[in-house]
Amino acid sequence: MINEKTVEGLSPESFWKHLAQIAEIPRESGNEAGVREYILMLARKNILDFKTDKKGNLLVIHRASVGMEHLPSVALQGHLDMVCEKNSGSSHDFTKDPIHLIRNGNILKADGTSAGFDNGVGIAAMCMLMEDTIPHGRREYLFTVEEETGLFGANELKSDFISSNILINLDTEESGKLYIGCAGGKQSEGTITPTKEKIPTNYRKCILSIAGLKGGHSGCDINENRGNAIKLLMNVFEEIHAVTDPRISHIEGGSKHNAIPREAKVHFHVPEDQIEKIKLILESAGKLIKDKHSEQETEISLEFSVDEKNMDTHVFSLEFQGILLQSLSELPHGVHKMSEDVPGLVETSSNLAKITQNDDILSIMTSHRSLADDELKKICVKINDIFERNGFTISNAEGYPAWTPNIQSPILKKAITIYESLYGEQPEVKAIHAGLECGIIGEKFPGIDMISVGPTIKNPHSPDEFLEIDTIPKFLEFLRALLSEIK
Repeated sequence: MINEKTVEGLSPESFWKHLAQIAEIPRESGNEAGVREYILMLARKNILDFKTDKKGNLLVIHRASVGMEHLPSVALQGHLDMVCEKNSGSSHDFTKDPIHLIRNGNILKADGTSAGFDNGVGIAAMCMLMEDTIPHGRREYLFTVEEETGLFGANELKSDFISSNILINLDTEESGKLYIGCAGGKQSEGTITPTKEKIPTNYRKCILSIAGLKGGHSGCDINENRGNAIKLLMNVFEEIHAVTDPRISHIEGGSKHNAIPREAKVHFHVPEDQIEKIKLILESAGKLIKDKHSEQETEISLEFSVDEKNMDTHVFSLEFQGILLQSLSELPHGVHKMSEDVPGLVETSSNLAKITQNDDILSIMTSHRSLADDELKKICVKINDIFERNGFTISNAEGYPAWTPNIQSPILKKAITIYESLYGEQPEVKAIHAGLECGIIGEKFPGIDMISVGPTIKNPHSPDEFLEIDTIPKFLEFLRALLSEIK
């Protein structure tokens, strides 16, 4: 176990043991079998009941302690999968390699990859509670699958899968905050077949790439003005295009619909006598990008090279290249509207997430979020109009609903009271722009009373993800206190 020494001495020991072991089990969305078996092994060891559904969601049932059968049943919920992101040059294979955790003072992170604390922390907390010897009422531990690719596991839950009328979601990432609402979301993808022609005579192949950006969660971090690698790369390419004659042969950028793109690359061909001019353009463009994003992007890099081993035979036609550049320019990225009711909360946003080119198909993926269903529809229509106008075939994912805040929630009132009694101050009650499964669960189980809590996790969905170690004891202390007071 490579992470055992990394968490040695941290308390509570049971939580950290499970978090370290979970990190060593591959669990990209759709590949949750290993971590599910880990939880089933723990359930069998502690003689707990369990069931799974056709999608792979898992429910572990912890019967009430003797004399506590009268207490309300409470469900705790988190998702098994993680977003798998790694730095360029990393050889990490998320299908088989363990996440290697690194501890530096109060910070726990991974070595060159995302750490999976979203939602490994929630899984580890439930595993810890499954070993509980403290008397308690009936509990249900709900582990869902494929949350990160579109909340698909939660969407497949049947109305009789859980029986609790209270649910505590363990998938938020700010210590001392109580979450009671989240944005709904949807994805739009445009695909098109590029028209091509032979590379003109005396053209040399060049590669332009941008890397080192922070990226991050397209819900949590969208308002921080972080650079979008695809947008920045195209801005630079437009400068090249304005004074030279480049012809694109390949383009790629981003990797996940819910992550802000950190890297992007374009292969293009230019007349040999224009290469020096391009180098001068890039020198000034690179400095401008770094100056503009100096507060957020301290590791940004713009790389240019001439490919002496060119294997390309064709480039995009001028017409298609124009369509592509126009589309990428028009597609929005970032915050569209701030909430009028909650200061500082993003209401509606979009993420220009990914562009891929495989064989004869070019694909552009975008994702959008909003706390308001009508605003989500508007941004989706706007993006679809851009795709349609430029000749793309459009596909829209089903999406997921918003979780509408209920300030009168009984579990919220109890949570506030407990927090005040423990820490002598009132907790901040919030909604989050990221998507939580609570929106779907609220539709599947009408009337269920929900709240979401967690420790402090920064930069999820990126290799810069880290956990503030000292927020874990507080998170678990509060969770235990809340569970003990549900009567």
